[in-house]
Amino acid sequence: MPTKNKGKAAKAKPAKAKKPANSGAATERAKVLSSKVVFECKLFRVYHDKIIEPGGQQNERDVIRHNGSVVILALDNAKHKRDPWIVMERQYRHAANQYLWELPAGKIDEGEEPLAAAQRELIEETGYRAKKWRPLVEYFASPGFLGEAMKVFVAEGLEAGEAEPEDDEVIELRLVRLSEVLKMIKKGAIMDGKTLTSVLLYDRFHRSRSTD
Repeated sequence: MPTKNKGKAAKAKPAKAKKPANSGAATERAKVLSSKVVFECKLFRVYHDKIIEPGGQQNERDVIRHNGSVVILALDNAKHKRDPWIVMERQYRHAANQYLWELPAGKIDEGEEPLAAAQRELIEETGYRAKKWRPLVEYFASPGFLGEAMKVFVAEGLEAGEAEPEDDEVIELRLVRLSEVLKMIKKGAIMDGKTLTSVLLYDRFHRSRSTD
């Protein structure tokens, strides 16, 4: 006959969450043993780097270095705050081999502040000026090989003006309601990463504020 356990049943202790490896080491950098420019054009440089990474591994990496870019989510929301008009562009992208719907965007010039770059690009590509600017998010587009950081700004209080596109820019400009852009995303009609990231994040934050 089995004996009874007179003691209290031991309660299972919740497992402690493990910290990610190297948590708190966000500022650690690789030690660069050598760095060589293997290609250069007006937009970027390609470097071949020999490095020792923070974890101690020695590797060779090919990296595209770029001054960074700005993205502008320009909103006409004076009368329709819940479903604002968004300034959208359609242009041919040879790398993607197709036309893409995108938000206005462009590179940051050497020594230029991101906000100044965003204001300049909005005027050049669309002719619009904005009275109110605020940052939305900053992210790396493809950090496996591309050093380009993209800083997204929300621009409000729009005033129309004359666009000043560069010689190689052929841009079709449209104002599209936020709700329609979201439908386009759902259908897969928008494939540009910066536009997906910016619109979906704005929609999430915008909806959370409107329901507070």
